[in-house]
Amino acid sequence: MKCCILYNQPRENALPDELDILDQVEWVESNLQKTGITTYRKGITNNFMNEISLLADEKPDFVFNLVESINNKGELLYFIPALLNMYSIPYTGNPLEALFITTSKFLTVKFLSNAGIRVPESYHISEYKKLKPDKSYIIKPVWEDGSLDITADSVFIYRPGYEKKFDRLKDSHWIIQEYIDGREFNISLLTHAADGRPEVLPPAEIVFLDYENRPRIVDFKAKWEEDSFEYKNTVRRFPGKELDEQLRKEIENTAIKCWDVFGLKGYARVDMRVDSDNKVYVIEVNANPCIAKNGGFVAATEKAGYEFTEVVKRIISDLNK
Repeated sequence: MKCCILYNQPRENALPDELDILDQVEWVESNLQKTGITTYRKGITNNFMNEISLLADEKPDFVFNLVESINNKGELLYFIPALLNMYSIPYTGNPLEALFITTSKFLTVKFLSNAGIRVPESYHISEYKKLKPDKSYIIKPVWEDGSLDITADSVFIYRPGYEKKFDRLKDSHWIIQEYIDGREFNISLLTHAADGRPEVLPPAEIVFLDYENRPRIVDFKAKWEEDSFEYKNTVRRFPGKELDEQLRKEIENTAIKCWDVFGLKGYARVDMRVDSDNKVYVIEVNANPCIAKNGGFVAATEKAGYEFTEVVKRIISDLNK
């Protein structure tokens, strides 16, 4: 079999969040080759219409789709599965609809809320009058992941007058959400080769060390700047049997519900926060999580006891055709 590994070509002078894709390509390619699959790479740029057209002429057996953005804009990533669909090219990962909906934090919240899954209160920038005085909120970009544009200052306590800081922000690109001050869990899901149903991999908890005077969030520094306090003091651990059994069941059931709500395939990650009353909130559904060797998804597969070649085979078993 011949596979084209499709990825977003990093721009000149790209930051670590963009360059991370090259680590993913390297890791996926080495494991595909271990299974006997012939591979080649294609980086996607602003010229993606022509690039996918040329790809169709090359007739790969399937595409391993790692595209996370186009020109570092997450809101464009759904064009790639749309074009792959148009040219009837089979591809791994999540389908067009799931990628489009979950990339938008507003659409994600609507779908989850309609399905009865608990989410933080969410508002457009123009709805600031609905914010409750003295309550904590976080402001996020609607279409981006990887903690892009999120800093410690993204968390704020609303008081009348604070809305002046929103003057240049638009509803189309920013969302205000209730800040859930609690534990954070990353839940990775992997398809079963036999029936396409998801397996919930061991829950990972993000532990915030010495964060007494800081908002406990995984911001851009915590994710990408290795010399920063945030990076060094934001630690992933697998609580295992230490995790309360009832909480574990709710976390796992919630993750599976998310899989079903969005029609996910292959692999995904659901990020949750748990408040002081053990209420579980879904804060993000990541339909194209990082699968670099040192990333959270791969750590969860290793914790479950899987070689990544087995993971790759299971992802391939759930192609979009």
